[in-house]
Amino acid sequence: MEDLKVFFKKGELIPAIIQDHRTKEVLMLAYMNEESLKKTMATGYTWFYSRSRKELWNKGATSGHTQRVLKIDYDCDEDTLLIYVDQNGGACHTGSRSCFYRTLQENENVPDTNPILSLSKVVEHRKTNPEEGSYTCYLFEKGLDKILKKVGEECAETIIAAKNGIKTELTGEIADLIYHLTVMMSECGLSVTDVMDELEIRSHKIGNLKKMKVVDKNT
Repeated sequence: MEDLKVFFKKGELIPAIIQDHRTKEVLMLAYMNEESLKKTMATGYTWFYSRSRKELWNKGATSGHTQRVLKIDYDCDEDTLLIYVDQNGGACHTGSRSCFYRTLQENENVPDTNPILSLSKVVEHRKTNPEEGSYTCYLFEKGLDKILKKVGEECAETIIAAKNGIKTELTGEIADLIYHLTVMMSECGLSVTDVMDELEIRSHKIGNLKKMKVVDKNT
């Protein structure tokens, strides 16, 4: 769409919802005028209009927490933008990954749409709210050595299942391994998002070949 004025029929500003393109997590909401939208589209990074300072601002220009734009959608009334970004660091000025880090109300019976993130949330909940009879709580109680032992066992069982060539068996073992890895990450202070961020960084590398030290010509 070349004519951007269609988005500013109701006013000079349009709300822009910023969403992580991988996790689908809503990171923040800001406002754009026509000029900041043009700069966003031209540079590939988000630009907004500050209603308090009355000026344009480039997200991450001072903090380094930039937002690389992958896609811009707009709603049926053409008065709201949904921008999918590759977020570098925290989106919130507080340092939090998302500006929406506080919860007013939550129904714990509704699972996250991303099963890995949902699992991570359940594990974190068990860690901070121990429940009697919970296997996850048992692992946290026993500590890192026990958790690492289980991760090792699940790795071995996954390898055996792969060799057996039975998909249902392998699927179950991989699920067990991912669960125990998630518990391990939590115990070590890592999150699923941390790992996803690292994978995202690696996905942009061109080539990942290591030079071999030539011991002899037959190596």
